[in-house]
Amino acid sequence: MADLMVELHARGGVALRAALMKAGVSGYTIECAMAAGLVTRPRRGWVAVPDADPHLMAAARAGVVLTCITRAKRLGLWVLAEDGPHVGAPPSASRLKLQNQKATVHWARPVEPRAPGTLEDSILNTLLIVARCQPHESALAVWESALNLQLVDKAELARLPLAESVRGLLEEATPFADSGLETIFRTRLRWLRLPLRSQIWIHGHRADFLIGDRLVVQIDGGHHVGMQRAEDVAHDAALMLLGYRVIRVTYVQVIERWHEVQDLIMRAVAQRLPRAD
Repeated sequence: MADLMVELHARGGVALRAALMKAGVSGYTIECAMAAGLVTRPRRGWVAVPDADPHLMAAARAGVVLTCITRAKRLGLWVLAEDGPHVGAPPSASRLKLQNQKATVHWARPVEPRAPGTLEDSILNTLLIVARCQPHESALAVWESALNLQLVDKAELARLPLAESVRGLLEEATPFADSGLETIFRTRLRWLRLPLRSQIWIHGHRADFLIGDRLVVQIDGGHHVGMQRAEDVAHDAALMLLGYRVIRVTYVQVIERWHEVQDLIMRAVAQRLPRAD
């Protein structure tokens, strides 16, 4: 019985019965565990522990894999927004019984074959589906996050049979963005054609972005309150005494009210504030 539980937990708590038996667990052991309530049968041919990950359980029941931004989020990649679960289904599947009717189903044939019993897509399949499904800057943020975490490298991606639009995304992606917010900010200001550096130190002070030589843009998250807020104010004052101009905006402004952020930066550019002279 212990071998069964070890094999199940090694597979995330949900596995094909055939895979367990191939690993040396007998059918008799599985049936005894099921009779004792130690495991359940989410679907014919599948075995799971009762407290298995609900997302994996749902995938097993429906005969799909978690993919696209759902899988990206589970991998720790930066995802701007998830509008519901994204799953992959075999192109030959005719009917799916999905628990969540808001699920987005991706029917495309995966570039990397999915082995029997797979419930979570590979990083390669995930990135390619993200590229086809998500808006450009959201997809770029996911790709750069994967490169930054070294889950994949550009050389491997470049060898895949990519559509022209996806290859363009690959060429644009870099492994240097520490967050998707950095990717989005940089992408939205690319047209400005001014030097833009991120996450740099200026005389011992951290700056989120430096536009040109002198314009600093700081972005506040939800944790910028209390003592953190006081430190931010002191930080801004120190930078201004060093001759820098500082614009401080919020995460919500960047993501939801970009026009406000862009207007502030454009007015600063009009006054030549990014320039050192």
